[in-house]
Amino acid sequence: MKETVLFVLIGYFAGGILFARVFCTLFGKREAYKNGDDRNPGAANAFRYGGFFCGLLTLIFDVAKAFLPVFLYCRLFPEPDGWGLPLVMAAPILGHVFPVFYRFHGGKGISATFGSLTGLLPYAWPLFWLCASFLFLSLFVRISPHFYRTLAAYLLTLPAMMISGVSVAVWSGFLLMATAVCIRLFLSREEKKKPEVKLLWMR
Repeated sequence: MKETVLFVLIGYFAGGILFARVFCTLFGKREAYKNGDDRNPGAANAFRYGGFFCGLLTLIFDVAKAFLPVFLYCRLFPEPDGWGLPLVMAAPILGHVFPVFYRFHGGKGISATFGSLTGLLPYAWPLFWLCASFLFLSLFVRISPHFYRTLAAYLLTLPAMMISGVSVAVWSGFLLMATAVCIRLFLSREEKKKPEVKLLWMR
C-alpha cells in the first residue's frame, strides 16, 4: 500500500511538470504555446509555436513522465487486478491536467495518456485500442474540430477495451484518465465550434 501511494504521488507530481512551458522557455519562446486558440501547454502548440525541436522534446518528455511510473510499478508490483494499478495509471494524467504547480490549470493530457498505456507493454491491447480509435476517427470517419475527435476517441476506446477483454484494473485506470481528459476539454478556453462528421468517401 505504501509503495502504491508513493508511485501515485510520483506520477502526479511528474505529470504536473508541463514540459511545453519548460521547453518554450529554454528555446527563448516563453509561453509561446499560448498563441494557440486553446492556449494548451501541450506538444501540438509547442510544435506549432515553439518550433520542431521544442515540440519534439515536449512530446518525448510528456510521454516519458507518464510511462516511467506505470512501467516501473508494473515491473516491481505485478498486480494486474489490484486497485493500485488504476490509480498509478491515472496519476500522471491527473497531474498534467490539474497540476498543483500551476494552480490546477494544466494541459489536456493526451500525450500523457499514450505514455501511461505504453508503460503497460508488453501488454499492448490498451495502447492498440487508443491508437486505433484516433486513426479511425482521423482517416475513415473524420470528426472535426479536434476537440470533438478527441472526446470521441476516448469514448470509443473505453468500450473497446471492455469488450475485448482488457483487465478490469486497466480499463478502470483508463476510465479515470478519460474522465480527467474530458473534464479538461470541456474547461478548455478554445471556441467550441459545431462538430462536423465526414466519411472517407465524402471527401
